[in-house]
Amino acid sequence: MPRALLALAAVLAAAPAAAQTPTADAAGSGVDFFEKKIRPALAEHCYSCHSADAAAKNKLKGGLALDTRDAVRAGGDSGPALVAGDPAKSLIVESLRYTGDLRMPPKGKLPPAVVADFEKWVKMGAPDPRTAATGVKQQVGLSIDEGRKFWSYRPVAAPAAPAVKNAAWPATDIDRYVLAALEAKGLNPAADADRATLARRVYFDLHGLPPTPEEIDAFVRDADPKAFEKLVDTLLASPRFGERWGRHWLDTARFAESVTLRGLVFKEAWRYRDYVIDAFNRDVPLDQFIREQLAGDLLAAATPEERARLIIATTYLQLGNTNLEEQDKRQLRMDVVDEQLDVIGKGLLGQTISCARCHDHKFDPIPTADYYALAGILRNVKALKDANVSNWVEVPLPAAPEVEAAVKQHEAAVADLQSRIKVAKAKAPKDAAAERTVKGVLAVKDVPGVVVDDAAAKKVGTWKDSTFSGTYIGAGYTHDDAKGAGEKTITFDPDLPATGRYEVWFAYSPGGSRAKDVPVTVFSADGEKTLHLDLTPNPPIRGRFVSLGQYRFEKDGQSFVLISNEGAKGHVTADAVAFIPVDQVPKDKAAPAGKVAAADQAAALEAELKKLQAAAPKRPMAMSVVEEAKIEDAKINVRGIVHNQGAVAPRGFLKVATAGPVPPMPANQSGRVQLADWVASKDNPLTARVYANRAWHWLFGSGLVRTADNFGTTGEAPSNPELLDHLATRLVQDGWSVKKLVRAIVLSRTYRQSSRADARTIAADPENRLFGHANRRRLEAEAIRDTMLTVSGKLEAFAGGPNFKDNVAADYGYRHTSAARSVYLPVFRNALPEVFEAFDFADPSMVVGKRSTSTVAPQALFMMNNSFPAEQAKAAAARVLAENLPTDGARLDRAYRLALGRLPTDGERAAMRRYLANQSGSPPAAWAAVFQALFASADFRYVE
Repeated sequence: MPRALLALAAVLAAAPAAAQTPTADAAGSGVDFFEKKIRPALAEHCYSCHSADAAAKNKLKGGLALDTRDAVRAGGDSGPALVAGDPAKSLIVESLRYTGDLRMPPKGKLPPAVVADFEKWVKMGAPDPRTAATGVKQQVGLSIDEGRKFWSYRPVAAPAAPAVKNAAWPATDIDRYVLAALEAKGLNPAADADRATLARRVYFDLHGLPPTPEEIDAFVRDADPKAFEKLVDTLLASPRFGERWGRHWLDTARFAESVTLRGLVFKEAWRYRDYVIDAFNRDVPLDQFIREQLAGDLLAAATPEERARLIIATTYLQLGNTNLEEQDKRQLRMDVVDEQLDVIGKGLLGQTISCARCHDHKFDPIPTADYYALAGILRNVKALKDANVSNWVEVPLPAAPEVEAAVKQHEAAVADLQSRIKVAKAKAPKDAAAERTVKGVLAVKDVPGVVVDDAAAKKVGTWKDSTFSGTYIGAGYTHDDAKGAGEKTITFDPDLPATGRYEVWFAYSPGGSRAKDVPVTVFSADGEKTLHLDLTPNPPIRGRFVSLGQYRFEKDGQSFVLISNEGAKGHVTADAVAFIPVDQVPKDKAAPAGKVAAADQAAALEAELKKLQAAAPKRPMAMSVVEEAKIEDAKINVRGIVHNQGAVAPRGFLKVATAGPVPPMPANQSGRVQLADWVASKDNPLTARVYANRAWHWLFGSGLVRTADNFGTTGEAPSNPELLDHLATRLVQDGWSVKKLVRAIVLSRTYRQSSRADARTIAADPENRLFGHANRRRLEAEAIRDTMLTVSGKLEAFAGGPNFKDNVAADYGYRHTSAARSVYLPVFRNALPEVFEAFDFADPSMVVGKRSTSTVAPQALFMMNNSFPAEQAKAAAARVLAENLPTDGARLDRAYRLALGRLPTDGERAAMRRYLANQSGSPPAAWAAVFQALFASADFRYVE
């Protein structure tokens, strides 16, 4: 790290390191992992010997029970079964790995993926919710009737806005809810943020990009009382809005473009990313947007373009990080269903549905029967093509009319060829090669045309005559003995009776030891032409000859064929060359008559088919799903074990969130349309609340419900339930418009507050749950990267489409070199960009409604040492120096305004000017250090 850069970094205050404590979301995700991965494996493989039930039957082995949290940690005769956080010191992991004396289960090692799950679980700290005396008894949460009294399952109310004492402060009803909660605690809201701060905040919130100094100035100077409203409307109308808010949705959709296993790449996943961005830009109603992703392929479409869009939408169901190597295909099928239920449950409903796979949900009113009622719908959907390593389903998209016409013409040609091949194969003998093979000697006089035997040919170098094969023309054939490559030739020079066109046949002795790339040159009146022949297969013409083509020869002109052994690997053989007038070429030259001719015809047609398919017009493809051929309800998997089938669970929904009777499920479809209608219904108490809370979280940095993906009993209750229901009601009444919801929140005075609160408010509400001031927020990884590119002037426009080369088959070692916006970078699970890794990018294998925000040393090291910030700093320096500003002071002001959206303080200005005055090196290098120090500063990474 350059010493000068260290000195500059010291000038800029860094954000204090935050204590890294597990959040409720993090704890919840650990419990989810246990319920999905660990408890089912324990139940299937361990409880029979290691549980309270085993102890009651005198079958407990090694004094070890694994059916409660405390029992696992207490261990058995060999000591504690695990050391939380350290797989290397945990006996349970060692026994599953089969690396020591203790090997469990004794019947055989579990699949590697299961062992890896246990390693990950222990590394997570072994989260385990089992506190009962035994982990094998039935787990029961709230009853359905009890659950309907819980806040998130009650119908969404439309409460009247409360009265407030300070009636002059609210600008909207949103403000009345916030102010009423503050006044109830005797608190006051913060002052309004200054315009420059507000501009930077709203640009990042709606676009994920910083405003230019000119854009800040224009807003600050705008005297119109509706200046902020105009700015918000401009930002909402920009394509940048969809890029910003589409990325939020991609977090909840666990969007990725590869799977961890083997790094296999989703070549078509980009279509879903572009679909999401487009949907937010066009303000597709949220209920329609949800329906499209759950059942788009089953919905009606008015145009081919709309049909393509709906198919692409269902990529949502395909994006999971699936273990494609799972050999138990029934298990794999249910694992995919479980993953789909997880993204629907957490992402759309705020429910941990997957916890009910093995038993009734321990905490929430979700019985196992409800889990399998939903699973039955998705189990009728085909997402994978089974194989040793299974593959995801891709389907063709409607194409442009000219492409569709070409595809139909191509398909007709393929069908015609396939039909002709079938007829030819039916006529062909079982062993056409044997029937085609000729044996014996053929007299020169029996060969058509003018024949030059090898005995009469002109040879250069040493050639050996042979009759070993027993099949030849004339007295024998000759070969080069596989020696002296490039030193030998043999020339066949005919005495032609007349000028005219002749077809040239070359006879050779075939075999596995023959050369495969023999240069054969024909000299004719047409010029010189060289062919390269493979002498290993049987000659196609009468088992002796191969045609070299048709040529014009003059009676006394240059007319001969020369065979060379240059570059040959193997024996070069030559028997005879025949020059046949084209009107005398035998009709049956292609093959012997009868069945063998049919075999040759079939082979020729198959070769033609191969060429036709290689030249096929390409239909665009999309990751999607298709309906299973057989539609049926699922059976409950007892304890989550796919091979332990229980009662049938008729397809349906979560009873606790269903008002009225469940619609009948179609006999010929999965039921996804009905599922989509239920999820996106205004009567569903969860969906509108969940999204309204997400929008609030994305704009304020924390939600009214802090556990954004968990609206169950283990999540947090809303800090202002009336406001949450007001937002959910407004979302539905405004036609499920996301832009109208965002606009309403952003135009509130609550949003426009300063982040500076008085000491009394901070003491009374230290976590700002009442939103009495704005939260100071760290930029996400994408905004940090995109802002550096914006400041440097290197951010490239990108309109969507594929974002990596087609030849990328695996993501390992992939290097990200694009300068497009971060939302368009490939999201490879094994190869995320370094800036994503450093600054808490959403885990693309999980539903992430609330990203972690860590403050750790590697972030500062990245900004100071990584090549990307350094390169952008150099480019930014070149940009400012090219603007021909009059003084270093003016350049410094420009640098601060570009990077931080403000002017330097007096102290910063003095320190920076001292630094610049002491630099004797290149001005570009000094200014690059200035920009890199700005990038590394807390004010660059945080928004007030």
